[in-house]
Amino acid sequence: MHRLLFLSVAALCLHAQAPTTPPAKLQFIAVLSRHGVRSPLWTEAQLNVYSTDPWPKWDVPMGHLTQQGHALMKLMGAFDREYLVKAGLLSPSGCTDAPRFYFWSDTSQRDIESGKEIAAGMLPGCTVKINAVPEGKSDPLFSPQNAGIGKTDPDLAAAAMLGRIGGRPQALAETYHLSFDILQQVLLGCAPGSKCPPDGKTVQKILTAQPSAITPQAAGRLAQLTGPVASAGTISESLLLEYTDGKPAQDVGWGRVNKSNLRDIMFLQDVGVDLTLRTPYLARAAGSNLLSHMLNSMQQAVSGKPVPGAFGKPGGKALFVLGHDSNISHFGGMLGVNWLLDGYQPNSRPPGGALVFEVWGDAAGKRTVRMYIVAQTLDQMRNVTPLTLDAPPARANIFIPGCSTSAEGWPCDWDTFERAVQAAIDPRFVAPALPAAR
Repeated sequence: MHRLLFLSVAALCLHAQAPTTPPAKLQFIAVLSRHGVRSPLWTEAQLNVYSTDPWPKWDVPMGHLTQQGHALMKLMGAFDREYLVKAGLLSPSGCTDAPRFYFWSDTSQRDIESGKEIAAGMLPGCTVKINAVPEGKSDPLFSPQNAGIGKTDPDLAAAAMLGRIGGRPQALAETYHLSFDILQQVLLGCAPGSKCPPDGKTVQKILTAQPSAITPQAAGRLAQLTGPVASAGTISESLLLEYTDGKPAQDVGWGRVNKSNLRDIMFLQDVGVDLTLRTPYLARAAGSNLLSHMLNSMQQAVSGKPVPGAFGKPGGKALFVLGHDSNISHFGGMLGVNWLLDGYQPNSRPPGGALVFEVWGDAAGKRTVRMYIVAQTLDQMRNVTPLTLDAPPARANIFIPGCSTSAEGWPCDWDTFERAVQAAIDPRFVAPALPAAR
């Protein structure tokens, strides 16, 4: 009995003295963020073609970040600050970390201003440069074909898209007729099952009556989708912007759009995005250059040594790239990843949403990667809701094929992640060096 007791106590002592593995720590974060809420990219005249009532005027130029868009991006930056401070990547006060946070933006006003607001919320009172190419030039990171990076095969691009829908673009409107019916009721002001448009109302063009086509584009560019799905994408996005900009309920889709039917309408944009931006050939042609340089930056953070084509310098803690929903979709198509944010359709890229890569490491030198997407919910945007760790934005962890080993998407070993990303990048569409900043 005494011997058994002695052995038990000894075992407990040995267990108590057994070394424990230090927990992994966040070492670097690379973020591809969409800009915040903006005004529509079509003029009122272009939008009015498909509606019986005139579209509202906006108080900022076409495609510019709105006042609410500014506020929402600053809230995202403030949440990032709280998250990164808790993770130990950012000091809780002062600006000593600011030089180790690198920002790169596309040249549009909405991207540059979004970057400024994120920086203001995350690094308040600090001097932060938002890097971008000189004004008037095309940034090869976001528009590689415009900048002459690589040469695409327009016929192959069109074939790749057509091959996903049986070569029948004209079938798209019928296939997704339920969502089109909801959008038409909003645009034409008619009730379900009634005459549309109603008596006394006229419209220049019926959206679903337009012909659909997928055509190669000249000068080595990508293929283009035209017709109901393409137009519905821009129209539904414009309605989304009215809702998230906090416009009065009676002014959101003429009082005919709410959170419920908006989600159904936005499905049409996601259909078009999936076809035009996530088809692998098109995604690689448009996304390889940016993904390659973001990978270079992660490699530099892991090695601690300079890597050609990386953003920033060795010792950096964070990279924030300000781009567009198209860039996020390109990455999704290249890597074969999918996500579902609460309140959105699959693979949605809401205003201000961001695709995030986190590099974690432990004392033994093991590195892993976590990938996820984060975005404010529709109501958080509409109501300009402050974000905290207790009331966070929506987040969806992402499973990386060929790397992830659990439904959460991690652990994803660094070496395996590096190989998976390199396999997704087409070197024909990559420029070795970063463009010169202004």
